Amino acid sequence: MTGLFAVGEKALLLDSKKRRYMIDLADDGEFHSHNGFVSHSQIIGNPEGVFVNSTKGSEYIVIRPTLEDFVVEMPRGAQVIYPKDLGPICMLADIGPGVKVFETGIGSGALSMTMLRYGAEIVGYELREDFANRAKKNVESFLGTEAMSRYDIHIRDAYEPIDPAHGPFDRVVLDIPEPWNVVPHAESALRAGGILVAYTPSITQAAKVREALKGKWIDARTLEVLHRGWHIEGQAVRPDHRMVAHTAFLTIARFLGKSERGPKPIT
Repeated sequence: MTGLFAVGEKALLLDSKKRRYMIDLADDGEFHSHNGFVSHSQIIGNPEGVFVNSTKGSEYIVIRPTLEDFVVEMPRGAQVIYPKDLGPICMLADIGPGVKVFETGIGSGALSMTMLRYGAEIVGYELREDFANRAKKNVESFLGTEAMSRYDIHIRDAYEPIDPAHGPFDRVVLDIPEPWNVVPHAESALRAGGILVAYTPSITQAAKVREALKGKWIDARTLEVLHRGWHIEGQAVRPDHRMVAHTAFLTIARFLGKSERGPKPIT
């Protein structure tokens, strides 16, 4: 969205200490902190980058939140997949407009909204209704009602067979404790050439996924993404003292479908 801030939009306030505050703009709204309050009317009708002051004189810069901002700040019922893994998952799964995805382990919807932003169509299975409702609210809150037409969530157990009426799928993306139990169901629901990505916190989980990806799967690999920031201030340049290292392992493979490997040639 571009142009001037309007009622109903989200805005991100940055203070002098780089702290970030996300708000939903309302006609009579106020943002309160220990530094006083800012009336939403100071923001509404102004462009991004506007400076506003609280009743105690604190200054804020106001911009629109990015998807990264929203994922970090959004309401959640379950642990989210963080931005450092969201981008790689979408790249590894080759998510794009019109790609039909089976997703399970919906959680708070961080991965869902990232794939929807890429243009995917999602059928999701979530065991807990409260998580499913939270995810749908988060998706609609950031992406709007249009995205909901591509977001079909069912309260179902992903360890049970996938309903044939929901497929076939181009991609399967898993964020559940035992993703290896879903691999046989994925084989019935994925098209030939489709891709599976499993997000697992431990390497023993990843190893079990890899064991399940035998026979009808090719190009299987497992990786993790490490994120290290850098401190740059004039000529003082060094890595940050803290980094986001391990969060999870990503395991990827492609499905052969009904293709069968022929016998090895006689030598």
